[in-house]
Amino acid sequence: MALHFTSEQRLDDVLERNFVLGEIPGTLWTPASAPAPLILLGHPPLGLHRMYPRLVARAQHAAADGFAAATIELPGSGDRPRWLAAQQVRADLHRARKAGEPVSDEIIDALTLPLVDKAVPEWQAALNALLSLPDIGGPVGYSGGVISIGIRLAAVEPRIVAACLFAGSFVPRAIFEEARQVTIPLHVLLQWDDEGNDRQAALDLFDAFGSKEKSLHANMGGHTGVPQFAGEGAARFFTRHLK
Repeated sequence: MALHFTSEQRLDDVLERNFVLGEIPGTLWTPASAPAPLILLGHPPLGLHRMYPRLVARAQHAAADGFAAATIELPGSGDRPRWLAAQQVRADLHRARKAGEPVSDEIIDALTLPLVDKAVPEWQAALNALLSLPDIGGPVGYSGGVISIGIRLAAVEPRIVAACLFAGSFVPRAIFEEARQVTIPLHVLLQWDDEGNDRQAALDLFDAFGSKEKSLHANMGGHTGVPQFAGEGAARFFTRHLK
């Protein structure tokens, strides 16, 4: 798939360019220093427009450390075609949680595995296109969620050499097995009081990773209460492994 830029603007010392890759929208942020190592910014399937304030803040912090950053719209999100099966599963999930019932493995699998199967090849196609640009160099890191997408990418994509993963989403049992195949350095963020996250499952997942270098950084607070210094720790992690 060919990448075509559709708009650009300068945010202080960062060049922000929107693009389409086939029918997949995305955004690339590049620092003044180029070529730069690349960090792929993962995010939940809420739509790039809704996630933009958080994504651009992460990209600007990355650029201050000399990294380019890029993201793409996930399948079924934003302006991409609706994914009716996923909408039904999300409705089942909300009903179970509202009723105080445990979320079944069937719901977790149906919610997550099709998204991973669709999203990971798209991330790889984006990586192919981005690495062909003159202002992007290697190596490559992955930062963010959905954690199952990050795990699959870390397991199958050799160009990704380090990952900062955000715990806080449901993880199918099959992804636990894939986590054992992950061997790159990992920096994992966990909100200890995340109301939507099974803390023990997050700890078990961390234990499952096959990486010789892996660190778990747990902070008090709910899902959206990640402290600023947690991002600073992730930045130091990428500086060690991408430069």
